[in-house]
Amino acid sequence: MFVRERRKALRFGAERYSRRLREGTGLSPYRAELAKQGLIPRVDCVSIERVIAPTEITERLGLSAEAPDVVRRENWYYASDGASEHPVQMGITYVPWPIAEGTPLATSANLGKGSLYARFEERGHRITRSREEVTARMPSPEESRGLNLPTGVPVLEVLHTGIDQAGRPFEVTRFVMRADLAALDYDMAVEETDE
Repeated sequence: MFVRERRKALRFGAERYSRRLREGTGLSPYRAELAKQGLIPRVDCVSIERVIAPTEITERLGLSAEAPDVVRRENWYYASDGASEHPVQMGITYVPWPIAEGTPLATSANLGKGSLYARFEERGHRITRSREEVTARMPSPEESRGLNLPTGVPVLEVLHTGIDQAGRPFEVTRFVMRADLAALDYDMAVEETDE
């Protein structure tokens, strides 16, 4: 019996959010990553709504108790090698209401050239740092169904925070990825200090 190994869709580290990549391709980080790997991306934005942020998100964004409103955007991400397409991850992005109000961030699945981070930059929030916490766990029943997970396959959860040029967090995204179809590739500078 011959079993064909599925290609993993790599999630690149800091490069995925770079202005150079965004301006050079005009694509979102996910679409640019898959194009670089010869895979065909598809993203479905299934909901955009104004909500009260969960406590963890409120704390991450530094929102006050008096202004906890955010726009919650839910996306499902697919990858195809031309022969078959697979769901590979889902992401829920939280954007403070004052940043999203009156923009496509609050109303549109189609964010235009450069996608999400180009719209943030137009609002004065250029991503200069990213904080990501990565954990592994077993999926919820909803995640198993949505990601079409075989029995026993775990998920990777990446809690991403975008930080702007002033050192302020301006968006948080919780990604849930199929562990059998995803890989993480981080190349980070390490600051040397004299002790």
